[in-house]
Amino acid sequence: MPAQLLSLLLAASVTLAPTLTAPPIVGLNAQDLHDTFDQTRGQGRHEAIDIMEPRGTPVHAVVDGTIAKLFLSKPGGNTIYLFDQVGEFCYYYAHLDRYAPNLREGMHVSRGQVIAFVGSTGDASPDAPHLHFTIFKLEPEKRWWKGSPINPYPVLMHLLKMGADGISR
Repeated sequence: MPAQLLSLLLAASVTLAPTLTAPPIVGLNAQDLHDTFDQTRGQGRHEAIDIMEPRGTPVHAVVDGTIAKLFLSKPGGNTIYLFDQVGEFCYYYAHLDRYAPNLREGMHVSRGQVIAFVGSTGDASPDAPHLHFTIFKLEPEKRWWKGSPINPYPVLMHLLKMGADGISR
């Protein structure tokens, strides 16, 4: 009986979907978001959404967490991998113009904190600056480059419907 109870408690503690506490861009509304998660890009699914914004628009931490990796890649350009506080989910930001001053790996960030600025680095068109944003559930090894992708569109839409912008004014 104790083993069954432990199994039930562990199963109940598993989060099926992440909960954002701030949007990646202040002032987002439903019309700004388009579900492109399942679109084909190159050889595979996009597994992200692109939020079109002017170059230099501030990009915010969507949760309290830790900057797991700052990475320059050919497809994503300047990227950020933000782990939530418990290390269950990773929030991936790509095509960034630049990072916020003094941002570094291992740094704790707070929801709503500016962490970067919208750009078009990597394989993004220079004429279409945007934030490429995705979420993935981390595996037990907590590798920043590997996880199960989760569509951020319904997660962001839920945040917007709740009326939360997560930014102190």
